[in-house]
Amino acid sequence: MFEQTFKNIDDILFKDAGADSELDYIGQTSWVMFLRYLDELEQDKADEAELEGKEYSFIVEEKFRWPNWAMPKGTDGKIDHHVAMTGADLVEFVDRQLFPYLAGFKAKTDDAQTLEYKIGEIFSELDNKIKSGYNLREILEYADTLPFRSSKDKHELSHLYETKIKNMGNAGRNGGQYYTPRPLIRAMIAVTDPQMGETVYDGAAGSCGFLCETYDYMLQRMEKSTDNLQTLQQKTFYGKEKKNLAYVIGVMNMILHGIEAPNIIHTNTLGESIRDIQEKDRYNVILANPPFGGKERPEVQQNFASRLARLPSSSCSTSSSRSRPADVLPSSSRTPC
Repeated sequence: MFEQTFKNIDDILFKDAGADSELDYIGQTSWVMFLRYLDELEQDKADEAELEGKEYSFIVEEKFRWPNWAMPKGTDGKIDHHVAMTGADLVEFVDRQLFPYLAGFKAKTDDAQTLEYKIGEIFSELDNKIKSGYNLREILEYADTLPFRSSKDKHELSHLYETKIKNMGNAGRNGGQYYTPRPLIRAMIAVTDPQMGETVYDGAAGSCGFLCETYDYMLQRMEKSTDNLQTLQQKTFYGKEKKNLAYVIGVMNMILHGIEAPNIIHTNTLGESIRDIQEKDRYNVILANPPFGGKERPEVQQNFASRLARLPSSSCSTSSSRSRPADVLPSSSRTPC
């Protein structure tokens, strides 16, 4: 079911004048899936609040919630085509109302670790490239059939999404920017063996493959408790990504793996001066595949010393107290770096 739905959406995008490649396909699929997921998430929270005798305040206003603009349904549970927008009306609504409204969430909070901020970031960086409102209507109807609530459903969706990322990486000119082979990632994780209570960082996150795989690794091995799960969700994984599309895909990938509000910041890691790094900026484990090739602007290059000898003696890279970098030391002997 899931695989066929993804294929059907790709077939529609192939016919649309605005989507030209696998890069466009996954970008457009991502924003539609994100809004579908967001509605399911909010409904789950509303149901939980009701069971506790509380009232849930929806993040998204009524007008812009999925059941009202994307899939208005009648009493029979089927889409009401008399109410549902399609054609030019649908594209105009998405371009001129929906995207600007959602992009505005970024101005409502300075906390990058909130779902509201992620919504604003995603819709500030993406554009709707689907030109035909009839194609968009079909895509929305297919997306509405995807279940997001059970862990089994999310696992299958995350697997298929990873496959799409792999295909996109193969199609893109710089495939490594998006996708690192998962067997390689898993081997690196096995060597570093991250433990509960440690922080994991990827400064060139791309599609967040390293962070997603590490999350799965630690989740399987940790003692199952509410506190551990909360720590894993909120205080363990951190990353930064420069590229717009890769950032959106990475956030979506982590969400599908079960992390509700990923700690991924949309910024250029190399744009931060090495001289400004403080103790609070250190992490226990660094798992990354930095992009090779390409150049940075002169003002970025000047953030770094030209020779390793200029680095502080306490730096992990030059410390004389160990023969291996901190991210490959056994967990009992490594210190944050």
